[in-house]
Amino acid sequence: VQLVESGGGSVQAGGSLTLSCVASEYAYTSNCMAWFRQAPGKQREGVASIYTGAGVPYYADSVKGRFTISQDNVKGMVFLHMNSMEPEDTGMYYCAASATCPPMVALASWNYKFWGQGTQVTVS
Repeated sequence: VQLVESGGGSVQAGGSLTLSCVASEYAYTSNCMAWFRQAPGKQREGVASIYTGAGVPYYADSVKGRFTISQDNVKGMVFLHMNSMEPEDTGMYYCAASATCPPMVALASWNYKFWGQGTQVTVS
């Protein structure tokens, strides 16, 4: 599975960005897609994930009400719509894929086998 992110950039606090991730072999191996982020000097954290079969999303508390994860099963893509962005949202954002994502590990990085190269998001 190859994952390619796009859509990162710089935005003012309070602004919005939408990240995109396209996954190869989407239909066969990626039952669960997620977004993670990593700020300099910090551990990678799960931001949002979605069980693609049923479209069930999971969110980190820090982004609930501001970020929305969505999917396009036909195109094999997942999106992260980020609103009311804060400087604390700054970091490298990674798309990840897994064959399974039970709720308790939906935002755990160890659960994901496939990762993209990341796209930088900077909020000032």
